Amino acid sequence: MAVEFRDYYRVLGVPPKATNEEIKKAFRTLARKYHPDVAKDKKTAEEKFKELNEAHEVLSNPESRSKYDQLGADWKPGTRPQPPPGQAESRYSGRGVGGEAYDFQFEGTGFSDFFEQFFGGRAARPGRASPFDPHGAAEGANGSDDQDAPTLRGQDIQGDILISLDEVLTGAMRSISVRRTNARTGREETQTYSVRIPAGVRAGQSIRVPGKGGEGLGGGRAGDIYLRVRYAQHPDWRARGADLVGHLELAPWEAVLGATVPVRTLENSVSLKVPAGTQQGHQLRIRGQGLPAGGGKRGDIYVGVSIQVPPRISKEAERLWKQLAAESTFDPRRNS
Repeated sequence: MAVEFRDYYRVLGVPPKATNEEIKKAFRTLARKYHPDVAKDKKTAEEKFKELNEAHEVLSNPESRSKYDQLGADWKPGTRPQPPPGQAESRYSGRGVGGEAYDFQFEGTGFSDFFEQFFGGRAARPGRASPFDPHGAAEGANGSDDQDAPTLRGQDIQGDILISLDEVLTGAMRSISVRRTNARTGREETQTYSVRIPAGVRAGQSIRVPGKGGEGLGGGRAGDIYLRVRYAQHPDWRARGADLVGHLELAPWEAVLGATVPVRTLENSVSLKVPAGTQQGHQLRIRGQGLPAGGGKRGDIYVGVSIQVPPRISKEAERLWKQLAAESTFDPRRNS
């Protein structure tokens, strides 16, 4: 099946020579616009948000970006390009009942076919006899290791799944499809499964779907599916274990005098008290509003203070700032 090239630079609206900071800034701007929590058209926004995450996933990593740039330069419509050097395709083969060879591909994981084929983490997982054995693992007819009556356990297969922080917070059910293509006949078969995303799942963990991998041979058990969790980038928050880390922008007078400011968490808006004299870079904590930490507990939210200076001020404001400067005895170069 032909795979359509994804122009990740166009998705983020940046030129191919964009710096890493420009890529991150473009993502944050667009992600805030298309985040499903704030967009009016939820379905369209959800698809756009996935595209933005996929583009950021590739372009924010120097290694994958380099491979992507090389792949784009070699891409010819209507052809089946080879993966960039050092990048294995995400498709993989296994043996089904009767020894037939099959290719497996996922759908519904939050990534496009293009990403899955060239940048996904697809692999065969170890069987019981030999790690990464493409033919499955030998076992007895009753699931034992009796080599006098060998059967073949089906191949375990692994892929990536994109999980939003909202799904990490509450848990979710996702519909995942596996397309199996007979490598000899080209016949395709697609099966769809409901996969439970547990609340508090961590990036890098694998969600197991038992018995839905490659078919066994000679009465052997079917293999399993393992979906490796990747966190979708959030426009405001970054996960650090069960904690969430972000930024809080303050006006100079809020930092000097103190203030109570609204902070939007994953669930709602909370009021955060900013102490008088808060310094640039200081971290403020909101307890118990992070991700599930186990045992019914949740992590915290940490916001790093960023003091913003008005780019333009009125004549009256300028007069007041000059009056403050004249009356103040504070010297940042002497008092630091």
